[in-house]
Amino acid sequence: MNIHSQARTTAQLRSEIHDSPLTNAALARKYNVTKAIISKWRSRDSFEDKSHRPDRLQTTLTTEQEMLVVELRKMLFLPLDDLLVITRRFIHDEASRSGIDRTLRRYGVSNLNTMRRELEEASGENTPKKTFKDYKPGFIHIDVKYLPRMPDEKQRRYLFVAIDRATRWVYLEIFSHKTAANAASFLAQVIKRAPFK
Repeated sequence: MNIHSQARTTAQLRSEIHDSPLTNAALARKYNVTKAIISKWRSRDSFEDKSHRPDRLQTTLTTEQEMLVVELRKMLFLPLDDLLVITRRFIHDEASRSGIDRTLRRYGVSNLNTMRRELEEASGENTPKKTFKDYKPGFIHIDVKYLPRMPDEKQRRYLFVAIDRATRWVYLEIFSHKTAANAASFLAQVIKRAPFK
């Protein structure tokens, strides 16, 4: 049974409160608790403590949009503020910084240093890598990633992402197929939209 470590009542006491013929005020005096606590346990059928997590999380992003944000974090290792700009531009224009931060925490990708360390350990490489700042603007890194399939989707989709190594300029599109035609279309858009050659 789930009982909070600081709870003033036990499961047995809660059961007694629930079944007692005494008034709430009399029970509160008897057990030295507030009338609100008595009322709470009288109205419940289960005597376990409920989670303090809200029933409905305050988020403007759908589950699909959250998955996109998480995939971008994993692919590009973008800091929170950069990720916020990309999210507002390509995914949801009303996304909040705190909402994205909560999403990253929920999915276990909130700490970039930990992510980098885990990536190095998984690859077995400890050699220093070039940082984005070591490149001149115009060196574009392009990546394609499967997106997790949502329950209402019949097939997976693909996230095409381009990022300039020096300026961190990002462009992305989602395609239903990973074809040469889609890759060519994406590259043409990158060239057209990039603020540099």
